[in-house]
Amino acid sequence: MPKAQTVLVTGSAGLIGSETIKHFAGAGYHVVGIDNDMRQRFFGPEASTRKTRDQLIATVPRYEHREIDIRDLSSVNETFAQHGRALAAIVHTAAQPSHDWAARDPQMDFSVNANGTLNLLEAARNFCPETPFVFTSTNKVYGDTPNRLPLRELALRWEIEPGHEYEPGISESMSIDQTKHSLFGASKAAADLLVQEYGRYFGMPTACFRGGCLTGPAHAGTELHGFLSYLMKCTVTGRPYRVFGYKGKQVRDNIHSFDLVEAFAAFVSRPRAGEVYNMGGSRHSNCSMLEAIELCEEISGRKLSWEYIEDNRIGDHVWWISDVRKFREHYPEWNFRYGLREILEEIHAAVAP
Repeated sequence: MPKAQTVLVTGSAGLIGSETIKHFAGAGYHVVGIDNDMRQRFFGPEASTRKTRDQLIATVPRYEHREIDIRDLSSVNETFAQHGRALAAIVHTAAQPSHDWAARDPQMDFSVNANGTLNLLEAARNFCPETPFVFTSTNKVYGDTPNRLPLRELALRWEIEPGHEYEPGISESMSIDQTKHSLFGASKAAADLLVQEYGRYFGMPTACFRGGCLTGPAHAGTELHGFLSYLMKCTVTGRPYRVFGYKGKQVRDNIHSFDLVEAFAAFVSRPRAGEVYNMGGSRHSNCSMLEAIELCEEISGRKLSWEYIEDNRIGDHVWWISDVRKFREHYPEWNFRYGLREILEEIHAAVAP
């Protein structure tokens, strides 16, 4: 590998961005990170990524930080012009990530998620069109279509009817049209379609990874974003937690940031044009809210103080498990390292006093 090769990561101080930096820097790449701590603006001081940014600068020898906004086209172009065809990969994780927050400021949400992504795609097309472009999309692009699936109510969770085509998990065949997305889901769907289109129309090597719950010990979890991290934080500290709707039996699959970044790296090694992958914990790592509470209490040895709110969040899924078989078919060398308990044990170690 030529020493000049560089990887560009947006949202570099966030959960997935920081994991991406550690992976590629460890593989010998120079890494340029773009992050301006918008997460603090979205969710308050406790969600700030500044600590992670400072740790990356101090501990990763091949890391170069850029405090710029992806909505600033001139700054984005300047960064791409400087590195140009030396870029071995672009990993775009920067986002406004909450469907609750998006309704407070739709213009901000869309400008970050859609326009910011367009800026990066255009810069890539102009300066390095052959460089693999990885986009961290979301299962919210499917809107509330998953809620039309035939579900059974069990003691602690909702579960899909046996024998249904999506019993192994929801595949990329599900439509993203004619559904309520939430404004966040709409802005991410716009970005998702742009990433696909630059791959299909311009022949660029792009991929959308439609994530379920992305998690890990580096997550700065808050009530509006960061399910397992915030849940464990509340369990450990005694902070009250609120469960919204669906009797607390809503199901999420959870993928560790390490496993997701390994998937990114597999794509970068053998890129394809305009690909879409559902990527989450699948049947390997998933839980309902009630099951997650039980596990957090078991691991921490503490009881969670929580209350139930009858109204579910708009556009929220009752049951989501990703079908990762398409990605595994394309990249059979990839596999999960972390299961649900291992994820929560790592998060507990990170947040426990």
